[in-house]
Amino acid sequence: MTLRGIVICPEGDLAARFDEALAEFRGVQIVRELHRYPDHLELMRMIRSCIPHVLFVSIETLPKALEILTTVRAEAPGIQVAALSRTLEPSALLEAMRAGIRECLAPPFDRKELGEAFARMASAVEQTPVLLDVTDHVYAFLPSKQGVGTSTVAMNVAIALGRQKKGEVLLLDMDLSSGIIGFMLKLSNSHCVVDAAENAHSLDESIWSQIICQKGGIDIVHSGRLNPDFRIEAQQIRQILDFARRNYKFICVDISGNLEKYSIEVMHEAKNIFMVVTTEIPSLHLAREKLAFLQRLDLADRVRVILNRYHRKSLVTPSQVEGLLGVPIAFTFQNDYQGVHAALQDGRAVDPGSELGRQFRSMADSILGVLPGAEPQQARKRVVEFFSILPPRVQATGTERP
Repeated sequence: MTLRGIVICPEGDLAARFDEALAEFRGVQIVRELHRYPDHLELMRMIRSCIPHVLFVSIETLPKALEILTTVRAEAPGIQVAALSRTLEPSALLEAMRAGIRECLAPPFDRKELGEAFARMASAVEQTPVLLDVTDHVYAFLPSKQGVGTSTVAMNVAIALGRQKKGEVLLLDMDLSSGIIGFMLKLSNSHCVVDAAENAHSLDESIWSQIICQKGGIDIVHSGRLNPDFRIEAQQIRQILDFARRNYKFICVDISGNLEKYSIEVMHEAKNIFMVVTTEIPSLHLAREKLAFLQRLDLADRVRVILNRYHRKSLVTPSQVEGLLGVPIAFTFQNDYQGVHAALQDGRAVDPGSELGRQFRSMADSILGVLPGAEPQQARKRVVEFFSILPPRVQATGTERP
């Protein structure tokens, strides 16, 4: 096997000699070299991006090296740590070995000894694969039709999550035909989800830092300029989401309602699909059609319905919406045109102290409190004569509202 390695060595002369010795080994690939000791956050971002088999860490500043070892043992078990030292000073070497470092390398880096050390590390990697914390909290936001406010919902729920989980939330705008999150938040970054797709095979923390924007406590990748002809391949979707799963706890993806292949791929990767509807007849008709389509893809059990822009004077009640769609409403958001308009003017989320803001917070709380493995219950079935102008509805399963 080829060992992927990261070199962390502030001593330039030691790093240069080690690089020179490594040039003779085709079975070792150095994917990152750092000439300083990283902090915890930078180290884990680097590890999640590169997924190395081994860290070659200088023990010239032993406390820093041991901090790195402690982090790796706790958060990335399976990654081997090898010590680099100019002299292998006995007391430092003994302390490193007591901490669990089994390979200690020093100049002149004898070729035979290096080869034997790499073989032992490769064997250890095969016996104990690298384990990283990978989230399953991926949520797709799907409009029943254009204009029902899906981007507003996705953005505000993501920011509500970010208030409680700062730095752990990613919002992806994958609506290439009419993505609007960049406009809503007044984002100026020229890089967008298209750049993420084009670099999906080689994403790392340096590329990613250029693509994302940060606002409201979350990272955001906007959709860029209108680009309906661009198609993201299924493999690119998986690579982007694999990278995101390693680096974030919660991932919200705003997709178009056009059911493109890449949007379907996102839904296959999602824990839940939040379908946004309003009480308007066209929205409910298309929601029912999409539920039928998703059922054919075995995705209907992941759908949670969000009733957006609801007001009490609506001619259609929530119970009638549930009866028509055959699934319960998971979340209801009131119609607050002025509040949304004011937020849009300022390039921010809806006021968290408003009634609508509290409703977004409630949904975020529900996501944070979701119990893994909960089994969906059979949806209630109702007859709603008011909607007899629509085609017969298709059965679908859902869960009780939280």
